[in-house]
Amino acid sequence: MKNLIFIVVVVFCCSCQTEKSKKSNSNTEKVNDTEFKAIDKELDSLYNLGVFNGFTATIVDSTGIVYNKGFGYADISTKKKYTTNTIINIASVSKMFIGVALLKAKELKLLDLDDPVNNYLPFEVVNPNYPNNVITIRQLATHTSSIVDTDIYLETCYTNKDDISITEALKRYTTYYQNPSDHFMSLADYMSKILKKDGEYYEAKTFANRKPGELFEYSNIGAALCGLIIEYASKQSFNEFTKTHIFQPLEMSSTSWFFEEVDTTRYSKLYYDELELPYYKILSYPDGGLITSSTDLGKFLVDLIRGFSGNGSILSAISYQEIFKSQLEENAFTKKKNYNVGIFTEKELAYNVIGHTGGDPGTNTMLFFDTETKKGRVFVANTDSKKENSGSVFWGIWNVIGKY
Repeated sequence: MKNLIFIVVVVFCCSCQTEKSKKSNSNTEKVNDTEFKAIDKELDSLYNLGVFNGFTATIVDSTGIVYNKGFGYADISTKKKYTTNTIINIASVSKMFIGVALLKAKELKLLDLDDPVNNYLPFEVVNPNYPNNVITIRQLATHTSSIVDTDIYLETCYTNKDDISITEALKRYTTYYQNPSDHFMSLADYMSKILKKDGEYYEAKTFANRKPGELFEYSNIGAALCGLIIEYASKQSFNEFTKTHIFQPLEMSSTSWFFEEVDTTRYSKLYYDELELPYYKILSYPDGGLITSSTDLGKFLVDLIRGFSGNGSILSAISYQEIFKSQLEENAFTKKKNYNVGIFTEKELAYNVIGHTGGDPGTNTMLFFDTETKKGRVFVANTDSKKENSGSVFWGIWNVIGKY
């Protein structure tokens, strides 16, 4: 959700097996040659370094999922394996689904990207520093709206799934676990509390002192607001809209935004090294709350790759082009080089890759595809780590699945 990996800042500078690994599940797809057995061996070695309690590594191309395998444990205490059917929230990789939903809403003639956001909302969203400058949907989708994340947002957007007591061991995560379960509310209610001028959590500093559309600054609040606009434009919840137009068409049967709609027996435990973390819910859920498996994420990435070539199944070729094209001029970025954004997508231009990263307590994710080779990879883990070698292990895994 926060677009950071807790173990390391992730910015690019960046069929059946004959033998089964004792520490990994054997659920692989299209694996039948020496090259992929070598990948198994390398990933087992990286798992054995003890950074990630459980993770999946997935490779796809335009034909489908090529390699998909789980390593380690979804539950250390019971020795339950982490498999390709294990589910977990995927943090900010969720934002790519907002992008696809947004272009689907455009195709359905429910909205246009350059419409003012206030055309759709029951409350007014205005940058008080520039009250005469409208904020548009495209600005939300490219993180140029001038809406920025604040401390009060971080302190209020997480609620406990089950009420817990904060222990000394959880001190690192008190921001995320200070709100009881009955603090949960609808996306509309939460967004109005944050962005409506007389809202309970409203702060003028939620709006940067610059014109909307001027500069890129990553915004979870802006992303969640985009999800809410889709709700009002479509007259159905963002959850239902994505289920109808993305999850069902792609047969992502293990995917939902809410615990209540998934098989929680398949949900991985969350960890900070060996410490088990409690479960949480996210009030601004479109910005990072999607629950899914590596198999379902692989299906989504396959469609993105096909869509990049004009052959995707859930959007028109024109809509995919809009998602993937560079949306901003170079002067919109104050620090990043060889970087641009599509519609809720990150573009690392020097590496010819498009995708997204994600990090929340106990979950780290990464999903990218190469625009030249049309091959992609997905990494999902259930562990944050303070170990000295965490970064090198992460990049080791990522590089291994990039060999294909």
